[in-house]
Amino acid sequence: MDLYESIVNRKAKISLIGLGYVGLPIAVAFAKRAEVIGFDVDKAKIELYRSGIDPTGEAGDAAVKNSTVEFTADPARLKEAKFHIVAVPTPVNADHTPDLSAVKSASRILGEYLTPGSIVVYESTVYPGVTEEICMPILEESSGLTCGVDFKVGYSPERINPGDKVHRLENIVKIVSGMDEETRDIIAKVYELVVQAGVYKAESIRVAEAAKVIENCQRDINIAFMNELSIIFNMMGIDTKAVLEAAGTKWNFLPFTPGLVGGHCIGVDPYYLTYKAEAMGYHSQVILAGRKINDSMGKFVAENTVKRMIKANKQIQGAKVAIMGVTFKENCPDVRNTKVVDIIKELAEYGITVTVCDPVADARSLQRDYKLTLAPLEAIKGMDAVVFAVAHDAFRSLSLADVRAMLCPGSCCCLDETAAARSADAAAPSAGGCVLIDVKGIFDRREAEKMGFLYWRL
Repeated sequence: MDLYESIVNRKAKISLIGLGYVGLPIAVAFAKRAEVIGFDVDKAKIELYRSGIDPTGEAGDAAVKNSTVEFTADPARLKEAKFHIVAVPTPVNADHTPDLSAVKSASRILGEYLTPGSIVVYESTVYPGVTEEICMPILEESSGLTCGVDFKVGYSPERINPGDKVHRLENIVKIVSGMDEETRDIIAKVYELVVQAGVYKAESIRVAEAAKVIENCQRDINIAFMNELSIIFNMMGIDTKAVLEAAGTKWNFLPFTPGLVGGHCIGVDPYYLTYKAEAMGYHSQVILAGRKINDSMGKFVAENTVKRMIKANKQIQGAKVAIMGVTFKENCPDVRNTKVVDIIKELAEYGITVTVCDPVADARSLQRDYKLTLAPLEAIKGMDAVVFAVAHDAFRSLSLADVRAMLCPGSCCCLDETAAARSADAAAPSAGGCVLIDVKGIFDRREAEKMGFLYWRL
C-alpha cells in the first residue's frame, strides 16, 4: 500500500504545520477525507480552535467546531503523520529582506519528529531555491535522515485569498511539484482529494516557487500603476475613479484600482524575488519601482487628509481623526503588514489624535503587532475628519448621514439637503467643512459634495 492509499484508507495521517489563514482551511478540508493533525506553536490559537472558534474567519466557527482535525501545540504528535504540509508565514524584515525564521523553525521542529517514508510539502511563499537549498538541509540535520532516501520533499504554493468567499481552496487550480516525478504524482493525488478544480504539475520545485512569487508581483505592479495615476490625476484635479470608469469601456483595459497594498502576499512577495535577483547580481527596475510607489501610499493619503482639514479651517494640532478600517483588505480580520498603519503614524506626526474603528479586525493581533486598540462604531463622534480606509461591508452599509453624525457638530453644518440644492458651489464650502476621506470610493462623490462634505478619494 503506497502513501496515497494509506491516507485515503486512514492508515496514514496528514499534518498541517501552521494554522493561520492558509493552514486552517487546508486542515479542515483534508479532515473530510483523511486523518489530520493540526499543529501550531501558538497555544492560545489552538485553544480557540478546540473551542470551535475561528479567529481567521476563513473556515468559520461551525466548520472548525465540527471538524475532526486533531488540534495540538505538542510537536511530538507530528511523528504520527507521514504527509506533512508546512504553511507558516514568510514575511519580510524592516529592511525588506526575506524573514525565513518561521519556515526554518517549522522545518527544525518537524525534522525532530520526521519518520522514514514521509513526504514534506511546503506551501509558504519563498523565492526559488528555498525549499531545496534551505529547508531540506534543515530537515536532514534535525532528523538525521537523508532526503531522497528516507523522505521526500515537494512544494505547492498556497493560493488562499483571505476574506474571499468565492475563490476557495476547492475551486482554485493547485500547483504541485516534487523533488522527483514519483513524489510529484503522489502529492498531486493527495491534493486532488480536496481540490475540485484540479492540479497543475509544475516541472520542478523551483518553477513552482517562482510561479507563486510572480503571481503577486504582477498584481503589485498593476496596482502601482493605478496608484501613480492617482497621484498624477490628483495634481490635475481629476477624479481617478471617473477616469478608470471611462477607460474601462475598452474591452482589453485591465480592471485594477488604486489602493493601499499590504497583507502577507502582494506587499511582501515581490521583495522575495528581488532579494534573490540582487544576490545573483541583478537589480530590479520595474518590480522595486512598483514597490516604492505602493509603500508610499499611506503617507500620500495622510497628507491629503491634512490638506483637506486645512481647507476646512481645522486646527491640525490636537485635531481628532477617525480611521475606519485597519485590516489589509475588506471583510478580513488579518492585520499583517497593513498599510493603514502608515496613515495612522503619519497623522500622529502632525499632532493629530487618531481613533481606530474596525468591526472585523483581529484586536489581539492589532494590539500585539502595532500597540493599537479599537473603538466601537458608536464611539466615533465629534471627529474633525473621518478616513474610510477599508471597504468593509459594515461600512458600505452606512449612509452619508451616518458619516455626518461622526463629525464635529456645527463644523460646517454639512449643508442640509435643501441648502445644498441652493448652493452654487457645495463642493467647496468657503469656511468650515466636514472632511470625508474615502480611500476606496465607498460613497458617491457627487452626493457627498452636495451634502457639503470636503470629499477626497484615491
